Amino acid sequence: MALDRKQTPNDLDAFWMPFTANRQFKKSPRMFVAAKDMHYTTADGRQVLDGTAGLWCCNAGHCRPKITEAIQKQAAELDYAPAFQMGHPAAFELANRIIEIAPKGIEHVFYTNSGSESVETALKIAIAYHRARGEGTRTRLIGRERGYHGVNFGGISVGGIVNNRKFFGTLLAGVDHLPHTHLPAQNAFTRGQPEHGANLADDLERIVALHGPETIAAVIVEPMAGSTGVLMPPKGYLEKLRAITKKHGILLIFDEVITGFGRLGAPFAAQYYDVLPDMMTTAKGLTNGVIPMGAVLTTGEVHDAFMTGPEHMIELFHGYTYSGNPIASAAGIATLETYKEEGLFERAAELAPYWEDALHSLKGLPHVIDIRNSGLIGAVELEPIAGEPTKRAFSAFLNAYDKGILIRTTGDIIAMSPPLIISKAQIDELIGTLAGVLKALN
Repeated sequence: MALDRKQTPNDLDAFWMPFTANRQFKKSPRMFVAAKDMHYTTADGRQVLDGTAGLWCCNAGHCRPKITEAIQKQAAELDYAPAFQMGHPAAFELANRIIEIAPKGIEHVFYTNSGSESVETALKIAIAYHRARGEGTRTRLIGRERGYHGVNFGGISVGGIVNNRKFFGTLLAGVDHLPHTHLPAQNAFTRGQPEHGANLADDLERIVALHGPETIAAVIVEPMAGSTGVLMPPKGYLEKLRAITKKHGILLIFDEVITGFGRLGAPFAAQYYDVLPDMMTTAKGLTNGVIPMGAVLTTGEVHDAFMTGPEHMIELFHGYTYSGNPIASAAGIATLETYKEEGLFERAAELAPYWEDALHSLKGLPHVIDIRNSGLIGAVELEPIAGEPTKRAFSAFLNAYDKGILIRTTGDIIAMSPPLIISKAQIDELIGTLAGVLKALN
C-alpha cells in the first residue's frame, strides 16, 4: 500500500527536530503536507499564508514549475558527479549566472550546501588567503554580538547569539566581537536604516589596537542582521567597517544568507547598501530553498591569491562531496531564471513602501515596543512577559498559525519575510491577521 504522506505519522519520537521545542510540538504537531505559491496546506486541509518564505528562503514562492521541471530533468539525466578533479556544465553555468547579478568586483563562486557551510568556508578562505600572501600571523576572526552565522563551530564562534554558543564549550580560539547595533532608545520605530549607531563601527579600531592588525584575518557581519530579530545597519555603519578593514588589510565578509537574492529589493545587500565586501556567504534563496545549496562569492583578489605554484597542485584543501551538485545546480539556474523572468527583485523594491506602511500600522497595539523594516522584511518587537522571556512571541506564533498565517519568532521578536511574489492584498491579510493576534495577546 502506498504511503499516504498527508497523514500525521503514528510515532513522532524518532525525529529530533532542530531549533524546536520538541516536547511541545509532539503533543500538538503542526504539519505541512503541500505548498503552492504563497500558501502551505496543513494536514487538516487548511491554507496558511506564508509570511516567512519558509525559513527566509522561498523567495519565489512554493512549487514553482520552472524549478520543479529543472530538478526532474536533471535527476533523470545526471544525478551526481564528483566535484573533486571533475566537473559538469550546470555548476559552471550557475556560477556565471550568479556573477552576472553580483556586485562588480565579485568574480568567483565556491559551492557549499548551506549557509552554515558557507560561513565555515569563508572563514577558512580568509585565514588561508593571508597565509598564501605570506601573512600567516593573521588568524584572528572578528564577529559581532547578536550575530548569526549558522551553527557550525566557526559560525557560532564568530556569532553572538548566546544560546547558540553557551552549550558548546570554548569554541574557536582567537575570536573577538564588535558590539551589536540594536539601540531601541534612539532608533525605535525607524523606517529603513536608523540614524543612530554608525559610531559603533569605530569599536573595530579598539579591537585592532588590542590585538594588532597583523593578527586579524577577517571581520564577518550580516549587513542586515536577520535571525537575531531584523536589525538594520545604522546609516554610515557598513561604510565605516569597510574603511577600517581596508585600512588595516583585514578582509570583510558579508553574511548574505538571508539578504541575498532579492530580499531587500536588490540582488544582494552589498548593492543595496553600496558597500563591496571581499567575500559574501549565500544559501537559502540561491535555490529557492528547494534543494540544499550555498555559495561563497569572492573578489578576484581573494581568488587569485591562491592561484600560484605548480598548476597540477590543489590550491585550496577544502570542499564538500555535494559542492555544485548537479540537481542543486539545475535548481539554482531555474531559480535565477524565475527571479529574472518575473522581475521579482524589482517587485520587492516596488512593494517595499506598501509593506513598510502596513507593518508600521501595528504601532500602538498591545505590547509592541518596536517595528523595523527594509525591503520585504520586517520585525515587530514585543515587550517580554516578566520572568518568561520568549513566551509572549511564541504565543503569537501559535495563534497566528491557528488563524492561517505563518510568522517566525526569535526571542520576543516576530520576524516576517514573505515570498517576493506576495500581493498587496496578501500583505493586508498577513498584517491584518497579525494585528488581530496582537490585540488578543496577554
